[in-house]
Parts: sequence; C-alpha cells; structure tokens
Amino acid sequence: MMFLRTLFVWLVGLPAILILFFAVLFSFVFLRKSGAAHRIGVFGCRLALWLAGVRVRVSGMENIPKDRPVVLLSNHEGAFDIPVLQAYIPIRFRWLAKKSLFSIPFLGWAMGMAGYIPIERKSATSAYRSMEAAARIIRQGASVVMFPEGTRSHGAGLLPFKRGAFILAEKGGVDVVPVAIRGTAPILKNGSLLITPADVSVAFGRPIQTRGTAEKELHAKTKEAIEALLKGL
Repeated sequence: MMFLRTLFVWLVGLPAILILFFAVLFSFVFLRKSGAAHRIGVFGCRLALWLAGVRVRVSGMENIPKDRPVVLLSNHEGAFDIPVLQAYIPIRFRWLAKKSLFSIPFLGWAMGMAGYIPIERKSATSAYRSMEAAARIIRQGASVVMFPEGTRSHGAGLLPFKRGAFILAEKGGVDVVPVAIRGTAPILKNGSLLITPADVSVAFGRPIQTRGTAEKELHAKTKEAIEALLKGL
C-alpha cells in the first residue's frame, strides 16, 4: 500500500511541479507579482499533501497578526514541514531558506521568483548579509518564516536554536510568532523516497514582543512557547 501511495505521489506530483512552475513563470514575467507565485505555491502544497494522504489539523490561527509583519519561528521535524506550513499559514510570507535549495531545478527557481530569501551559511559574513537583506524586506512589510533549529530533528525533540532567527526579528523590529508542528517526521524519512500518510498537527502561539527584550530572553521565551505548544498537540 505504501509503495502504491508513493508511486501515485511521484507520478502525479512531478508533472504537477512542472505545470505549476510554468504558472509561476507566467505570473512572474507577465504579471510582475511575486504574490501570485506565492498563491500558486500554496495551491501546489495543498495538492502535494492531498496526494500524500497527509491530514492537517491547525489551531491558533487567530494569533497571527494580519495588520503587521512578523517572524514565524517553527520547530523542524521533517521534510513535509515546508508544504504543511506553506499550505496553512494564512498570510503571505517569505521563506528564509538555505541557498542550495534555490538551485533545485523548477522548485528552487520558483522559490526565487516568489521572492523567498536565500541564506548562505558557508561564512559568517555571507550569513550576516542574508540577514540584513531579510531585515530590509521585513521592514518593507513582509512576514518571514524560519526554522531556528537550522535542520530537521526527525521527531527527536527540539534541537538547539541558532542565533540568526532572533537577530533577524530584532533587526526587523517585529514580534515573533512561535509555531509548533508534529507528525511530519515519518511521512518522508531521511534518505528514502517512500511516502507514508500521516496526521499532522500545527499550532500557532501568541506573538512574543521583541522590543525591549534581550536576545537571550527572546531565545528562551520562544523555546518555552514552542515546547508548550508541542505538549498540547
């Protein structure tokens, strides 16, 4: 059954990626709007979740401000965290993702056209420049999504948070919205192409103010908030 599901996902999903890529390309070239590319991405991710048999339960959407930008910080269990959050975060946002992802044919190119922000982690200077660019985009009114762990935990609990996410929130002068996601780790395991249907839960916490909050305190508050949300899932 798992093999048939996997075959179904790849046989339908890969052509869908190509079709959606050309839709993004059309919107980028002729409409000149990265927002259209983002909406196409939302549709594509909902399609991917349906094909994979992933059922998502969401709570706390009312905690995401609609009138100002924020930095949404989520734990990172598995590869399907990205399509789940893309599909169910109810505002337009920009991903902050490692630069190598933008080199993936079609998918990475579409990310660039959608205005998502690459992070170069090879050197501290490059990473700092990426954060400065992201902070400018936030100050212009765009929300950003990041995984402060920097890598997948595979369901083994929260990994240590990196500083970049909190520096970005402070530089952008915006609040942090904690996000917890549970259930994605077994869907597509590391090094495997097999797809396993699963039930996934996502919870959004109340915004955490950054102004007047020291970086260490912001780090601790965010971690505590995500841990509390995870316990409730």
